[in-house]
Amino acid sequence: MAAANAPITMKEVLTLPSIGISPQFITFTNVTMESDKYICVRETAPQNSVVIVDMNMPNQPLRRPITADSALMNPNSRILALKAQLPGTTQDHLQIFNIEMKTKMKSYQMPEQIVFWKWITPKMLGLVSDSEPVKMFERTANLASNQIINYRCDPSEKWLVLIGIAPGSPERQQLVKGNMQLFSVEQQRSQALEAHAAAFAQFKVPGNENPSTLISFATKTFNAGQITSKLHVIELGAQPGKPSFSKKQADLFFPPDFADDFPVAMQISHKYNLIYVITKLGLLFVYDLETAAAVYRNRISPDPIFLTSEASTVGGFYAINRRGQVLLATVNEATIVPFVSGQLNNLELAVNLAKRGNLPGAENLVVQRFQELFAQTKYKEAAELAAESPQGILRTPDTVAKFQSVPVQAGQTPPLLQYFGTLLTRGKLNAFESLELSRLVVNQNKKNLLENWLAEDKLECSEELGDLVKTVDNDLALKIYIKARATPKVVAAFAERREFDKILIYSKQVGYTPDYLFLLQTILRTDPQGAVNFALMMSQMEGGCPVDYNTITDLFLQRNLIREATAFLLDVLKPNLPEHAFLQTKVLEINLVTFPNVADAILANGMFSHYDRPRIAQLCEKAGLYIRALQHYSELPDIKRVIVNTHAIEPQALVEFFGTLSREWALECMKDLLLVNLRGNLQIIVQAAKEYCEQLGIDQCIKLFEQFKSYEGLYFFLGSFLSSSEDPEIHFKYIEAAAKTGQIKEVERVTRESNFYDAEKTKNFLMEAKLPDARPLINVCDRFGFVGDLTHYLYTNNMLRYIEGYVQKVNPGNAPLVVGQLLDDECPEDFIKGLILSVRSLLPVEPLVDECEKRNRLRLLTQFLEHLVSEGSQDVHVHNALGKIIIDSNNNPEHFLTTNPYYDSKVVGKYCEKRDPTLAVVAYRRGQCDDELINVTNKNSLFKLQARYVVERMDSDLWEKVLNPENEYRRQLIDQVVSTALPESKSPEQVSAAVKAFMTADLPHELIELLEKIVLQNSAFSGNFNLQNLLILTAIKADPSRVMDYINRLDNFDGPAVGEVAVEAQLYEEAYAIFKKFNLNVQAVNVLLDNIRSIDRAVEFAFRVEEDAVWSQVAKAQLREGLVSDAIESFIRADDATQFHEVIRAAEEADVYHDLVKYLLMVRQKAKEPKVDSELIFAYAKIDRLSEIEEFILMPNVANLQLVGDRLFDDALYEAAKIIFAFISNWAKLACTLVKLKQFQGAVDAARKANSAKTWKEVCFACVDAEEFRLAQMCGLNIIVQVDDLEEVSEYYQNRGYFNELISLMESGLGLERAHMGIFTELGVLYARYRYEKLMEHIKLFSTRLNIPKLIRACDEQQHWKELTYLYIQYDEFDNAAATVMNHSPEAWDHMQFKDIVVKVANVELYYKAVHFYLQEHPDLINDMLNVLALRVDHTRVVDIMRKAGHLLLVKPYMVAVQSNNVSAVNEALNQIYVEEEDYDRLRESIDLHDNFDQIGLAQKIEKHELLEMRRVAAYIYKKAGRWKQSIALSKKDNLYKDAMETASQSGDRELAEELLVYFIEKGKKECFASCLFVCYDLVRPDVALELAWMNNMIDFAFPYLLQFIREYTGKVDELVKDKLEAQKEVKAKEQEEKDVIAQQNMYAQLLPLALPAPPMPGMGGPGMPGGFVPPQMGGMGMPPMSQFGMPPMGNY
Repeated sequence: MAAANAPITMKEVLTLPSIGISPQFITFTNVTMESDKYICVRETAPQNSVVIVDMNMPNQPLRRPITADSALMNPNSRILALKAQLPGTTQDHLQIFNIEMKTKMKSYQMPEQIVFWKWITPKMLGLVSDSEPVKMFERTANLASNQIINYRCDPSEKWLVLIGIAPGSPERQQLVKGNMQLFSVEQQRSQALEAHAAAFAQFKVPGNENPSTLISFATKTFNAGQITSKLHVIELGAQPGKPSFSKKQADLFFPPDFADDFPVAMQISHKYNLIYVITKLGLLFVYDLETAAAVYRNRISPDPIFLTSEASTVGGFYAINRRGQVLLATVNEATIVPFVSGQLNNLELAVNLAKRGNLPGAENLVVQRFQELFAQTKYKEAAELAAESPQGILRTPDTVAKFQSVPVQAGQTPPLLQYFGTLLTRGKLNAFESLELSRLVVNQNKKNLLENWLAEDKLECSEELGDLVKTVDNDLALKIYIKARATPKVVAAFAERREFDKILIYSKQVGYTPDYLFLLQTILRTDPQGAVNFALMMSQMEGGCPVDYNTITDLFLQRNLIREATAFLLDVLKPNLPEHAFLQTKVLEINLVTFPNVADAILANGMFSHYDRPRIAQLCEKAGLYIRALQHYSELPDIKRVIVNTHAIEPQALVEFFGTLSREWALECMKDLLLVNLRGNLQIIVQAAKEYCEQLGIDQCIKLFEQFKSYEGLYFFLGSFLSSSEDPEIHFKYIEAAAKTGQIKEVERVTRESNFYDAEKTKNFLMEAKLPDARPLINVCDRFGFVGDLTHYLYTNNMLRYIEGYVQKVNPGNAPLVVGQLLDDECPEDFIKGLILSVRSLLPVEPLVDECEKRNRLRLLTQFLEHLVSEGSQDVHVHNALGKIIIDSNNNPEHFLTTNPYYDSKVVGKYCEKRDPTLAVVAYRRGQCDDELINVTNKNSLFKLQARYVVERMDSDLWEKVLNPENEYRRQLIDQVVSTALPESKSPEQVSAAVKAFMTADLPHELIELLEKIVLQNSAFSGNFNLQNLLILTAIKADPSRVMDYINRLDNFDGPAVGEVAVEAQLYEEAYAIFKKFNLNVQAVNVLLDNIRSIDRAVEFAFRVEEDAVWSQVAKAQLREGLVSDAIESFIRADDATQFHEVIRAAEEADVYHDLVKYLLMVRQKAKEPKVDSELIFAYAKIDRLSEIEEFILMPNVANLQLVGDRLFDDALYEAAKIIFAFISNWAKLACTLVKLKQFQGAVDAARKANSAKTWKEVCFACVDAEEFRLAQMCGLNIIVQVDDLEEVSEYYQNRGYFNELISLMESGLGLERAHMGIFTELGVLYARYRYEKLMEHIKLFSTRLNIPKLIRACDEQQHWKELTYLYIQYDEFDNAAATVMNHSPEAWDHMQFKDIVVKVANVELYYKAVHFYLQEHPDLINDMLNVLALRVDHTRVVDIMRKAGHLLLVKPYMVAVQSNNVSAVNEALNQIYVEEEDYDRLRESIDLHDNFDQIGLAQKIEKHELLEMRRVAAYIYKKAGRWKQSIALSKKDNLYKDAMETASQSGDRELAEELLVYFIEKGKKECFASCLFVCYDLVRPDVALELAWMNNMIDFAFPYLLQFIREYTGKVDELVKDKLEAQKEVKAKEQEEKDVIAQQNMYAQLLPLALPAPPMPGMGGPGMPGGFVPPQMGGMGMPPMSQFGMPPMGNY
């Protein structure tokens, strides 16, 4: 069946691979589709992610990185449910996410694994498990071990069904078994059934107002060798006392090729009540839900279908196959009803389908049935049929008329009411039906029925219905007018109800333009405020106000409605547009004249800016609004005239006004104000100057005040921004103004706080001003250092009280300066002393002493200082001053200098230097003033005092300074230290410090001389340990020749330390002597070995002392010198086992393993070291003492046998290694060792125990090299089970040419339990290379266990094309498979196989390559191949290929099959073939059904064909193409008069028809003439027909036509007369209505003159009336057009 005529259409919505989904994820476990809105795909590579495909935007998938075991999109919204198993458990974690809001909605931890889950409603997830969240039911036994594939819920959520599949019965395992569990939520009971697919549906049974719940399920079972396939439809939970649905069942007919196919899904179309059953292999069964009648069956997919979902909006379903195609199946509304009625011959089902789905195709059946029922007086059934008629074909006035024509029987309901009642129960009435029913109801005065029907939306509203209802209810009529969009009637109704605001809203909604001016005038008469609101609403209309604002304003002003006009204008003028300047001026004028306060408020708002400002300024001045006048005047004289009225202007407003003036104008106005009234206007001027000082300039303002000598104004002006100004001049002028206005406190404050005035200038001004209060001057002088000037000013002006106050209270710290100035001014000493004593401790002593000392008046402070000391003062300056006074008076100064702890030694010492140096030394010694004391003693040659001080001081820095070579007095100091200071000293610390100082100063000779004197001359320090050490050490550095003598003479020194120093000084013999003297034998022998380098003397010394430590040192030295045997003997003598690491290394290098054995045996007695035992074993092996090795390892030891064995193996000591590895059971190394010893059997045994891949490989490869293939295979079987090692083994065999042995090894490996894909693949590769004959068998047997890509490469390399094709098919590489078959067809081509391949390729070019291939090699099978590709290829391209090849006829069957697609190339090719074959029937059929071809070209081609029927077809084509003349000419030529008449009739061309009549007359065809008159009845003019008949004596043949024409004409005349009478009545009614409107309109013309003249508007001025008003002109339809106001004319309403 052609796809275009099929009742079900299939469309590919998208392919999942095309949007990036890998084919490996297109499976039942990875893809979910819960509804027709979303597809959800779970990917696990290259990373875990979830892809969400919105079916509204399928090419824009949403990919999110999510790891989950399953993902489900909600059927209705963007909500994602995820399920994932917790690692290490069998528990599943469930989460639900809102993708749009990016939030987690819910989560739940399941105690066990979820077997299956699904959204069963948009708000409920169905889970198949054994526990919570909400357990619904237990699975029945028939679902045990089943794969759950579906879980569904009915709309009422009272019934649940679970579907599972399981392997088939043993008798027929290919047929999968289906099981179903039906569960009742209310009864909590389950029923187990056999079924593969099921679905719920709601169905209304006639007679039952409540819908019934149905379940439909499909089964396919195998029993007693028979396969039974059934579809069942049953009702669930029948309603008691109500009609129930009777159980239905039907057979599912599977074709023989689909014997093992089974249903996988079922969807029910609720739109059409159709059941869709989809099978795994792509079959679709369509059944009627109500009758279970079969409707359609076809294969919709060549690939297995695993998932479906209902497409509820279109009444179809979506299906997804393994190839990733998303298919949409829908009902072909144009063909399904003809298909059911025609091909299925099921008229009842066709009618039901048409009624149920409102489908076309059953019109004739429905009309025929209606007429039958009507004829049988079954009016109720006829009414129901008409109500349910598809596409409303019976809902016509004719039907109503038929019911109206039926006479009413007494006591029975009229058929018309039955009809309307049926329509009301079924739905909504159309306009005509609504009008007729309402007419009946209105006549019976049952208005409430109308209200109910309108509320229930049962009636279709129309203007006629509104007119009818208006006679009984205006409100109800308005609702009907609104619904019917009868706009003029709605506006008229609102106007009658005075709901004018609703008129605007409604007019905007429907786009209607009423007469707004008329409406506004109407409102204005009764409700001025309402008129304002209405006018404002008009002004807010989109597109602007329909009435000019000025006109509206004039209407208000004509009635003196000033406030209303103002309110309107204020609202509409808010945008402040330039074009509204006149209106702005107008609203201000009328309010300035009538309500000045309103005008002031408007101006204060600042909402207008385009009005006539000069005019408004004058009016404001007249109204006394001076500030507004100032704001609007733009000339200085006007401003000066108005501004002097300060008594009537608010000061703040005037100040703000100054801010709007220029600098010059503002200053001019200020001058005028000061001239008029300086005192009264000063405050305003000051305030304005403060506010706008930046604009006016501070200097100008200051000049203004100074010009009028207004220091008060200057004081207030400058005071406002003094705190923010840093200008010194401003601060000074403020101080000056304050002083001159008597603001002394302010002067004092500013001088105290300000930092910006000119101090010198201010000081001079204050001194000149001679203010009675000196505090401002004190502030200035104190802050800026003019204390002397201040003191002099106050003293000379006899203001001593201020001097005392300044010193005592303001700044006691400046008292010294005051005292100094007073001394300079020769003030009496008593006043100065009194002043000093009054301050006492607050007085800074140091500067006071400096001031007095400068003037040589220090004694003046004696009393003051003694007073401070008596009070316990410890101030250093006090004591310094007192000390200076004592020194000058020579009052026992030594006592003061030694006893007073508070004075500063440097200060007093400096004071004493010129008076008495010894006193200076005393002072400096007391304060440890080193530099000062050294300087004064050097200057005065007091070196003895200096030496004593330096020795007593014991300071290294001081010693360094005096012993510095650059000190010219160093020699004198050293002499005094040696001769006087040190001999006098009894302190060891002082001696030690002096010695260290000499050492530091690098004076060794002087130091030796000093030390010999102290140490060797029996002084108190002769036996001093440190001094003896120092003497020897100094001699070592300065005079080595004396060292040996000192060693012999001295006994109390540090021998070890001194010996080490001697070694460092390379005095080895002296050091040896020291170590021997102190019995330090180890150090002594070290000197012999390390420094003197005499091993012989060291050995001799060791024999003499016989100490182990000495022998140990000797042994180490011998070892360093390479005397290994001697060293080992010495180590044994020393019994020293500590150096065994070095000894072992040296012995191995010298190859003295016999000596090493003796040493190691000694060491083992001392320590248990793994190194020792390990080296001992190795040494035994090196000297070939294997028996000792065996004995040793049996004894307790700590040897690291593993490392020893490895070392022996590495040194090729395999026998010894064998002993070790066998002992420690290291089978891997033992196997390797045995391989080295060529003991292969033992190596295999050891490898088996080791069971290591590396060991197996080593042994295997060794056996292969030794050609021990049996043993090699035993090893190889243990290797190849490891994937990573398989390739290495294979390459090893192949590189050595052992192919047969390798194949044998791999074949043996196939039977292993651990055999993996690599083994099967590698064997396949080997077969491809070396045993081709076994390759295909191997591939077919183990295709699922092969690494196909790798084997594909091998087959490609070896050119095994048949096998390569098979592998490509198994790997779903259909493009490569097809290319291989076509490129290597002799070996690889098989027709059935190629057909399966070519339909699955992705590259469409391969389709056409396949066409060329079959054309060249298998032309007899090309149609079979093309039929397979019919849905995929471009038919035009195929036809072009065949046409170019010259074999178009070869593919005729194919073109016939695909002609239903109406492709131009196919149509033309087939038409060409039909012409060549002279098959005119098929040609005509082709032309009728398929019109996409060059019609004129074909007609021209066959119009001269020798066959009559062909020429007739040409005429037919011309007729279809509108070439009427050519068609008629061709028909006349062949005497096909009937065709010619039909063509002329269809053309609608009167000239053609009349020409044909003339032709028949000329030919004498009277019968044809009569026939043509009837055929062309609508075209032929009666006068022409009668004329031709009369002139050619054919009246008898024209008479039937004449009778028909006269009958039709009289009927038309009757209709015209009737219409004329009705028109006359309408004209009279309209004329009366126009008169009424004109009378009403004349009332509106009596308007009063405007209160204020409005400017003439364009199109409104004229000579008619003042102000440009023109009386309205009357229109012809009742309402005046009023075009002069810009309003369109209104029609009648």
